[in-house]
Amino acid sequence: MAAAARKLIPLFDRVLIQKAEAITKTKGGIVIPEKAQGKVIHGTVIAVGPGARNNDGKHVPPTVKVGDKVLLPEYGGTKVELEESKEFHLYRETDILAKLNE
Repeated sequence: MAAAARKLIPLFDRVLIQKAEAITKTKGGIVIPEKAQGKVIHGTVIAVGPGARNNDGKHVPPTVKVGDKVLLPEYGGTKVELEESKEFHLYRETDILAKLNE
């Protein structure tokens, strides 16, 4: 995990995710053009906020934790570029579609 990503702590039910790399070559070594590459819709959770608040004002703990592999929607999230020129995305926990068991 990047040092700058450890310093970024999401608020409420936000989750910081690093998307997986797009496949640019086939197993046979053929380079796939950028337009033909599929969208990356999965990633790894880097940081998690304390959770949303319920009607009583108490935190509802998030269901994902750091290190989880998750399935993401095709669109959405907020792009965040940190000092190491790595790209991360902030999503609300409710926007995450599923956790992947690997």
